[in-house]
Amino acid sequence: MAPAARADDEDGTDDVARIAVVGSGIVGLATAARLARRGDEVLVLEKDEQLAGHQTGRNSGVVHSGLYYAPGSHKARMSRAGAESMLAYARERGIAHERTGKLVVATTAEQVPGLRRLARRAEENGIDAHLLSPAEAREHEPYVRAVEALRVTATGIIDYPAVCRSLADEVREHGGEVRVGTAVERATTVGDTVRLTTSRGEERVDALVSCAGLHSDLLARRSGLEPDARIVPFRGEYFELVPAQEHLVRGLVYPVPDPRFPFLGVHLTRSVHGGVHAGPNAVLALAREGYRWRDVVPAELAQSLAWPGLWRLAARNVVPGAKEMARSASRRLFAASLAQLVPGIRAEDLAPAPAGVRAQALHRDGSLVDDFLVESAPRQVHVLNAPSPAATAALEIAAHLERELDAAIG
Repeated sequence: MAPAARADDEDGTDDVARIAVVGSGIVGLATAARLARRGDEVLVLEKDEQLAGHQTGRNSGVVHSGLYYAPGSHKARMSRAGAESMLAYARERGIAHERTGKLVVATTAEQVPGLRRLARRAEENGIDAHLLSPAEAREHEPYVRAVEALRVTATGIIDYPAVCRSLADEVREHGGEVRVGTAVERATTVGDTVRLTTSRGEERVDALVSCAGLHSDLLARRSGLEPDARIVPFRGEYFELVPAQEHLVRGLVYPVPDPRFPFLGVHLTRSVHGGVHAGPNAVLALAREGYRWRDVVPAELAQSLAWPGLWRLAARNVVPGAKEMARSASRRLFAASLAQLVPGIRAEDLAPAPAGVRAQALHRDGSLVDDFLVESAPRQVHVLNAPSPAATAALEIAAHLERELDAAIG
């Protein structure tokens, strides 16, 4: 696709468009690299002093297959395609990765119907997955407890921060700039120009793509959009298995999701650089970047608590939500949840690992925004919901955002 033409060309000829991309997470950098490759002049603006410091740099490094998502949704289509394109990119750029497959484990007979629903969903989404007996499951994961399991072959693991560094290098190789320590406070479209108010003064560009993650709805509203969903931050707390117990997990072991709760439950995932992650749970974060209980920003907490959708979500998930809170407070309970999948894991087998915060968009009625959500205004495109599996699907989302951007420019 040819670069978008600048509308303010004085000589009437097409020229290279200057595009600002807000955010240096994997979606922002994948989009920036794609635009830079086609010839646009790209400026990436990141408020922090490092790249990929939030959702991208704090997840478990899994390349997802698209197993859980509604057939035909962006998540289902882009995750399935992304499982291939992300690993292909890693091979091309020499980034650590491995296609491990994963095991979803029913540990009780009551969970088997849910597991079989997942198997049907895999078939609907065109994902290679097979139901296994307990003995067959132990051929893949010798230490799991299973009455039945689902083996998903497309799942893998990868070094997402390394992917981000590679994408940033591509932006620079094609003449773009990645500028850290620069927060974008608002954007205003005036004719053929987008004026950006930043912490370092004003920037003028031809168009904007906002991939601001935890702050995406705030920037959208300050830039003239009126999204009907709000970001509510949920902290996911992780542990790692101590080295002596890493042998208990060969690849990825997941529970059957609780249909009453909108998250996947704690699971065990081997890292591409060694070690085994355990988690995450899901509790309300007390700040948009609230990685610990003591990280509290009163104004941001007030924004979450003022959103009716949070209270309606909580009312529908009282029991599982209480379990998440209890597990957050007790390493023993955290270990007990993991031991349902792999018996023998004890509290002393867990070492603390960095937490993450999921930028989850919630509707006013308390329903989670189920799919990737993008809204546009003249010369502006805003990503308003891109939680997992956005890292897996980042290259596919970037292609979608390119089309949205060209439509927004007109």
